[in-house]
Amino acid sequence: MNAIDTGMTAETHKAVQMVTITVDGAPVSVPEGSTLLAACNAARKETPTLCWGDTLTPKNACRVCMVEVKGARVLVPSCSRKVEPGMEVLTDSERVRHSRRMVLELLGSSVDLSTTPGIDGWMRRYEADPERHGAPAGESLQRDVHQPGEHHLGDGSVAATMAQPDKVDNDLFVRQYSKCILCYKCVDACGPQWQNSFAIQIAGRGFDSQISTEFAVDLPDSACVFCGNCVEVCPTGALSFKSEYDMRAADTWDESRQTQTTTVCTYCGVGCNVTLHVQDNEIVKVTSPHDHSIGHGNLCIKGRFGFQHVQSRKKEDGGNGR
Repeated sequence: MNAIDTGMTAETHKAVQMVTITVDGAPVSVPEGSTLLAACNAARKETPTLCWGDTLTPKNACRVCMVEVKGARVLVPSCSRKVEPGMEVLTDSERVRHSRRMVLELLGSSVDLSTTPGIDGWMRRYEADPERHGAPAGESLQRDVHQPGEHHLGDGSVAATMAQPDKVDNDLFVRQYSKCILCYKCVDACGPQWQNSFAIQIAGRGFDSQISTEFAVDLPDSACVFCGNCVEVCPTGALSFKSEYDMRAADTWDESRQTQTTTVCTYCGVGCNVTLHVQDNEIVKVTSPHDHSIGHGNLCIKGRFGFQHVQSRKKEDGGNGR
């Protein structure tokens, strides 16, 4: 396990004491200050997460990582609860399974999780059935014009959803809020934890909440600097590269055919690492290693989106030149 999994640096590890707890009856020792999620990972107990990010402060928004601590009145979020000596943690009790099943069903009935990594396995593992809440309601065109405090209750015949038109207002990335689970990771990445652009925030209340720019303006008219760090941390594909969005629409996106090569960004002397995702000899998107000591997964607009020149074509070669 690397240092970032526990939310602590390598230097911190040298100075802290180890804390021993039991996870599903097996003892496990982790550095003092580690989270229960880190302890579960150390014990090789697979714990589903959505809103947790290895470079962000936990928000406890999705609630799929809940575990049971003996003696505690309620389940606790493993992504943020710190370990304490002698804790007895259960990751697969009936309470935990019921909680995770309920959360997955509520998310699955209201949000398009089709591009969420690992979701199918979680649904099977916890026997979640989102369809039992009813057929999904149709696409809403009104989410950007709701008045504060306004909410319309359904009649129960269909399951209310976040479905709405995709927002395609630039050539770099697309917002598909029908896939948004309101995990806050993009808001934190754009705000005080990394970029400090504050281009997006939560607008609305309750089920009508959504991520929005100031006054719901298009991204090019907002404070967005198009670093794409929000895309980097999105767990469901609600934010995606325009290239990926177009390829999925054309049914040509195939991660099994993609290679990944990590190198150093050449745009400046900072030394950020970039991982090039290549399919059919073309770069289709760029990410960055989260464990890199300089960028921690973050890039600027040039590092993340400035790759088109690498695969430019010459007109005289019929578009086949490299």
